[in-house]
Amino acid sequence: MQGQELDIEIDPALSRFVGRIACHTLGAASPEAVGRRISEGIYHLTLSFRLEETVEQDDWRLEISPAFAPTFHWAPHLTPEDCHIIDQHSFRSPALIASDERQALVLVPDLDLMGRGTPVRWYMDNDAGRNRMTLGMSEYLVREHVLYERAPGAVYPAGTVQVGCYLMTFDDEETLANPWRPILSFLWERWGSPLFRLGAPAKLPLERLVRRTYDWAFDSWQDSVWQQFELDGRTVGAAAFIVNVTQSPNYPGPVNEREFRSVWNQAWFSSLRSAQGMFRQGVATGDADLLRRARLTKELALAAPQRNGLFPSIVATEMERVTADNGTTVNRSKGWETAYWGNSNRNPLHDRHPVRSAPYHLLDMSWTALLMLRWYEELEQDPRLLEYALRYADALVELQDARGFFPAWLDMNTLAPLGILDDSPETSMSVTFLMTLYRITGKSRYLRSALKAADAVASDIVPSGRWEDFETYWSCCRYGSEELVGRKVIRNDMYKQCNFSMFWTAEAFLACYRQTGDANYLKLGERCLDELLMTQASWQPPYIYVGALGGFGVMNCDGEWNDARQSLFAELIVEYGIALHREEYIERGIAALRSAFVMMYAPENPGSKAQWEKAHPFFNEKDYGFMMENYGHGGVADDNGGGMGEFTIFDWGNGAAAEGYLRMKAHHRELLERYGLCE
Repeated sequence: MQGQELDIEIDPALSRFVGRIACHTLGAASPEAVGRRISEGIYHLTLSFRLEETVEQDDWRLEISPAFAPTFHWAPHLTPEDCHIIDQHSFRSPALIASDERQALVLVPDLDLMGRGTPVRWYMDNDAGRNRMTLGMSEYLVREHVLYERAPGAVYPAGTVQVGCYLMTFDDEETLANPWRPILSFLWERWGSPLFRLGAPAKLPLERLVRRTYDWAFDSWQDSVWQQFELDGRTVGAAAFIVNVTQSPNYPGPVNEREFRSVWNQAWFSSLRSAQGMFRQGVATGDADLLRRARLTKELALAAPQRNGLFPSIVATEMERVTADNGTTVNRSKGWETAYWGNSNRNPLHDRHPVRSAPYHLLDMSWTALLMLRWYEELEQDPRLLEYALRYADALVELQDARGFFPAWLDMNTLAPLGILDDSPETSMSVTFLMTLYRITGKSRYLRSALKAADAVASDIVPSGRWEDFETYWSCCRYGSEELVGRKVIRNDMYKQCNFSMFWTAEAFLACYRQTGDANYLKLGERCLDELLMTQASWQPPYIYVGALGGFGVMNCDGEWNDARQSLFAELIVEYGIALHREEYIERGIAALRSAFVMMYAPENPGSKAQWEKAHPFFNEKDYGFMMENYGHGGVADDNGGGMGEFTIFDWGNGAAAEGYLRMKAHHRELLERYGLCE
């Protein structure tokens, strides 16, 4: 049931962009439609229904058809079939975009109306095949990981029900080249910046939370977190890849390790990155033990055996299933005496090849080698770091194809490319690494390779939004991994996309601009950054029960808020703000840095602390510093602890947040002081 369809009169100023506006009745009630021009190119539409009695109606829709045939579409989430919707759970910077080479039409939900609370959830839909943009209301359910579907059961109480949106129209060349810029500016100016200037997402003492992080990892949870062992006669150490609530000192049951015990130097979980934060904090506070742990983590990275310059990203232990004292079967490590090297199991062959035989991943190696160079330049000029990175760089350059791309994976045995994502934006990470190495060594070979790779990504990836990387298909969201790689979702005219590769590419283009002075790279980087920022929360929804402003989602087929990547993204956003003299970017970058700590369990964070205690009532002061990598991951959140999660990844959570803050403090202290983030 969805009511009777009615046409809404189109304002003459919109007629070149909008072909039809139609909506449904709500029960027997027709809407009162009020439209007004806000400014040049921005039109506001409100529909008000006056209900005499309660209405039960499963679906209601406002449908807008562009007056042209779009060749480009964008939406925050995929809706591959007619049953799918973009539930408001994914309304971080909500908009629908349809454009061609001459004009663009954008729909933005009225977040003021949503902020007051709505009787039924809102949704959007991008039906490119039917040339239709939809704003609707219905209940929802989650299928797969994560697609939303309409669900029955919507009930509207007697009274006034309002729904509204903004329609934005553009026809200038600059906006058509980057349609996200005016949307982001509008969202931030209207909703984001006022909240930010009040302290959103939360007024947190970040330096104190950095200390909470290291106290948690190396004191109250040390037995589970810190791993120190011998490898080939060398003492090494690092934080464990992952720990969960069963490893809390307060947990009443047996420990059950969530995944195999290991240490990673991979694109997400980088112990070498976290160790740089530990090193900076150790120097700043005179903490010799923290410096010792940081250097042991560096030693572990250098211990990874190179083979023709290539190297593994993971060291792990063998695991076993044992019977605990209470009779349950749990997962336990056999100890570091069983250590072995391997690679991430987040890859296309994960079902056939476990970690020990998983393919080499160039993205992971380029990231680790880049971190070695950053350690060498900023922390300690340990010549082993540069030598290690040089051996890898020489192997990397030889793998570049004729177009400029680097393959994603190499077979562990033959070192041949797997043939999957051989021309992906994962290449961008290698651009930044090679550009950094060129700056250090002056060897033009690395510059030529980097620029060739950057130009390949600029021509083959950026225009179509083909943001496909390992996380897009081979992380927790496997939707499309068999049939969508390299192909668009037909109904949406969009690729399945991950914002990680948008970040790597924006970072690479900024490095190219700084090295060459070519402003075209800066413009390309701005476009990539803006597409990335469409996955950042530009407001605080009332149905998200932790501070959300400035936090990031992940992809257009998943549910995260406040994902740990924001601690990595924050500095780049700020640096674009400095390069482009754009205060919005600086505010967004600082908001991202603040949001990196929002999920921490700590008394300084009372809202999140209350949610944690609802989810895990046994938590107490010994757990201060615990922090899940994100919120609402499964597409569901509630005020009773739903969406809080049950594990901490030091290298993609609290340790990463601490590193992000300390790196920003080292590079942009004056900005942190401006916003009161330095003690």
